[in-house]
Amino acid sequence: MTFEHILYIPGVLLIGTLIGYSLGAKAVREEMARAKKQAKR
Repeated sequence: MTFEHILYIPGVLLIGTLIGYSLGAKAVREEMARAKKQAKR
């Protein structure tokens, strides 16, 4: 295992986690807005 792997693998995992978190948070905000809009009816 080279030194590059020690930096590359956690870096890729961190980037994937951040992308997943941001997409998930966006989906939750959209769902909450939709549910709030539907509850007003």
